[in-house]
Amino acid sequence: MKVAILQFPGTNCEYDTQHAFESLGATTEIIWHKSETIPADTDLLVVAGGFSYGDYLRSGAIAKFSPVMKAVKTYASTGGKVLGICNGFQVLTESGLLPGALKRNEGLHFISKHHHLKVENNDNIFLEELNNGDVVNIPIAHHDGNYFIDNAGLKELQNNGQILLSYTDAEGNIQNPNGSVESIAGVCNKEKNVFGLMPHPERAMEMILGSDDGKAMLQGFMKSC
Repeated sequence: MKVAILQFPGTNCEYDTQHAFESLGATTEIIWHKSETIPADTDLLVVAGGFSYGDYLRSGAIAKFSPVMKAVKTYASTGGKVLGICNGFQVLTESGLLPGALKRNEGLHFISKHHHLKVENNDNIFLEELNNGDVVNIPIAHHDGNYFIDNAGLKELQNNGQILLSYTDAEGNIQNPNGSVESIAGVCNKEKNVFGLMPHPERAMEMILGSDDGKAMLQGFMKSC
C-alpha cells in the first residue's frame, strides 16, 4: 500500500503519520504543498496534523489555497481515499471536501490529552476493523477542534451514516471536551472515501505511548488495498 502524506509550512505530524503507516507495512511519500500532482500509485492520501501556515488566519483556511489542494480535490472526486487528521480535518472542511467547520474550543484553551472515542458508524473502510459501540483511547491536541454544523447538515450526517466517532468516557457515555455539536469527533463524506477526525490515531500505535488503539483505526485502509 502506498500512502502519500501532505506537508504544509507548519505541519508537524507528518513524520508521526509516516511512522504509523510504515509500522503497518505501507510505503510512504511526503508531498510538499507546492506539488501540483499526487503520485499515480497513491492508495491513500493523508492530510497530516500540525499548524499549517501557523493557523494565523483560521485553521486550514490558508492551506486550502496551496497548489496541491487542486490535485487533492481531483483525487477525491475520482474515488481516491483521503484522511485528514486534526489540522488536516480542518483543511478538508475549509476546502469543502467534508461538511461542517471547526471553530475555537468551547473553553478557549488548547487541549492535549488522551480521550476516549466511541465508534458510531463502521460502515466504511476507515473503521471496518472496529465494531459500532467500540470505545478507543486516542490522543487529542487542538485549540480549534469544536466541530460545528447546522441542524439541516447534522440531520443529513445522521441519515447518511457520516458521523464516525464521538467523544465519550471509557464506558461510552458522552464526554465532550471542546463543545463539538453532538460530541462529534470525526465524519466522512457521503461517498465514504474522504474521512476527517480531530484525534490523532498515529500517536496511538504503541503501548509505551499510552495506547495502541490507533492501529485498528488505520488498518482498515490497509485491508482495502
